[in-house]
Amino acid sequence: MWQAEVRVNLDAIRENVDRLRTGTSAELMAVVKGDGYGHGMVPAARAALDAGADWLGVCTLDEALALRAAGIDVPVLAWLLAPGLPLHAGVTAGVDLGAASLVQLAEMIEASRIAGRPARLHLKIDTGLARGGATVADWPALVDAAAKAQADGLVEVVGVWSHFVHADLPGHPTTDRQLAVFHEGLELVERSGLRPRHRHLANSAATLTRPDTHFDLVRPGLAVYGLSPVAGQTYGLRPAMTARARVMLTKRVPAGSGVSYGHTYTTEREANLAVVPLGYADGVPRHASNSGPVQLGGVRRTISGRVCMDQFVLDCGDDPVAAGDVVTLFGDGIDGGPTADDWAEAVGTINYEIVTRFGSTRVPRVYDGCPT
Repeated sequence: MWQAEVRVNLDAIRENVDRLRTGTSAELMAVVKGDGYGHGMVPAARAALDAGADWLGVCTLDEALALRAAGIDVPVLAWLLAPGLPLHAGVTAGVDLGAASLVQLAEMIEASRIAGRPARLHLKIDTGLARGGATVADWPALVDAAAKAQADGLVEVVGVWSHFVHADLPGHPTTDRQLAVFHEGLELVERSGLRPRHRHLANSAATLTRPDTHFDLVRPGLAVYGLSPVAGQTYGLRPAMTARARVMLTKRVPAGSGVSYGHTYTTEREANLAVVPLGYADGVPRHASNSGPVQLGGVRRTISGRVCMDQFVLDCGDDPVAAGDVVTLFGDGIDGGPTADDWAEAVGTINYEIVTRFGSTRVPRVYDGCPT
């Protein structure tokens, strides 16, 4: 008997990837960073590949090497690389690396020497996000140095890429400005003599809404897991994660009873309370105190009082409730229950954070749709 679980429907991931593939002629990189957005990196990667994904994308070198250790040998790009990492291990494993500065390029050249083979690089230009990537001012020096390193047989520049600021707001002018900067960056790359096969810019939102940004490769992340990056639109995606728990304890309390730490909630009448064994150690945001939506007994309810480390309480009024009853925090919403979007709205965050919180905790993940 389970107490709490996160269920991940791998068939939903397959359906989402298939849906994304039908909307582009570009190759598709399924982004599985952050333990597959909380869904489990390796199972999510395999499901995405089953549905025709060509690449996998991760942030860290460790994530990339974990994919290789799991026997996954498709192209993998890792792009969040601090100084001093054993990049030669990635080069040896055939992991593509994101390069955004002369310092990073120098480390990758050294990694190539150690590994005895050229590093496969994706040069990143900052088109306006002001996060990763070389600035427009620094871009020519990075491109020239990479072209020289490639001519010397030390690296192979296989990609050029960037990342959008506001693609989740279709029609935002920043997207067009970034696209123009990206084109200018590509022109400089071409003048340098480099001929990278993979130009990529489109995240989930741009994959769904801006086909003019697809180039040779798209990089959906959130959409792979069935969540929309654009508010109010679903694009036929199917959420893959459901978080639920069983009621641990019930009790009847009188009107005026304070509930949970600080008594920030007080019963207005005599009521049945249900104690649910999930808390912020399991991914439930503490900000969901008095606001987090759940479904119990076919009824939408709201968390009563503060979320604790390991539990929260529901005021069920006069509705019958028993220990062992199932409480759904979020799922696909088909039965009218809450979704990750509902949780994000309730606590003032984004759906990305909700699923990542729940999937990377002590709550067991259970997979549906595994190959037989």
